[in-house]
Amino acid sequence: MALIRSKGNKATELRLAAILRAAGITGWRRHARISGRPDFVFFKARIAVFVDGCFWHGCRWHCRRPKSGSAYWEPKITRNKGRDREVVAQLRRSGWRVYRIWEHSLKQPEKVIARLNAVLAKD
Repeated sequence: MALIRSKGNKATELRLAAILRAAGITGWRRHARISGRPDFVFFKARIAVFVDGCFWHGCRWHCRRPKSGSAYWEPKITRNKGRDREVVAQLRRSGWRVYRIWEHSLKQPEKVIARLNAVLAKD
């Protein structure tokens, strides 16, 4: 577990950064030091974006928990999901809008961009 790092995950964060660049969406920063440590932040629009890995955040469609070590993985993923809810609530109380993207959604970048553009247009 100590070898698994939360920054620079090619399957999620770097993929979304490439999608944003390809779509010409600007104004975002990665790993801004705000509460909850969102993956991307649009400061002017006060939007925090998280890219959730299907395994680590317990996607109901794609999270396949290992058969061995279930005594560890079940509580771990449950804690991750609880922390996700707490972070969203905390950011919303602070005036931020929160947008969460599942790892599997990145396979359809046009849908991610359309939804993000809708969120950004609400200013």
